[in-house]
Amino acid sequence: MIQYDRQRRTFAIALAAMAGFIDAVGFLSADGYFVSFMSGNSTRLGVSLGTDPARALMPAVLIAGFLGGVTGGALLARRAGTLHKPAVLALVAVMLFTAASGRLLGSPVIMLGGLVMAMGALNNTFQRGGEVTVGLTYMTGALVKLGQGLANALSGQPNTGWTSWAALWGGLLTGAVLGAFAQDRLPLVCLWLAAGYCAVMVVIAFRLPAES
Repeated sequence: MIQYDRQRRTFAIALAAMAGFIDAVGFLSADGYFVSFMSGNSTRLGVSLGTDPARALMPAVLIAGFLGGVTGGALLARRAGTLHKPAVLALVAVMLFTAASGRLLGSPVIMLGGLVMAMGALNNTFQRGGEVTVGLTYMTGALVKLGQGLANALSGQPNTGWTSWAALWGGLLTGAVLGAFAQDRLPLVCLWLAAGYCAVMVVIAFRLPAES
């Protein structure tokens, strides 16, 4: 996060907010399962396998879908080269429009499949040398870096950019609040809003200056 300029950091925060929005909608639509937080789904998978294997199918399918999204997004990013940001986000937008269509058609399988693959693919937006540099749908690493940065600040050491990690976490949290609000009051509209937002992010990604 801190290796990027202010424009790209702001862009990452905007995308984290979108991830929070979508994960909140997915969480409320999938009986407490997640469409981006695979650590939680992995724990639920383990608990189900240890107590009630019949309930393991749901988290297993979600994890597989997320993995498929990550893999597909990574392959697309490699082929797109310097245009990997708009290319990956275009794929995410397509998956979100698919999810919104699935909800409209009354198909939770299509809806959740589109959401979980979109969130997997989204994590390929910020990468260098094929490695993810900013995780947009999970915040454990960001909170660890935030805590380490706070420790440095409290001990009088130089600023290590902890405010950027705090802003990234805050973006996801804000998006989650808005997603929960929209799911509660506009359940048939919220995913179309997310898809439209992502389409705008594609346009913005094209306008970002080329990275050195």
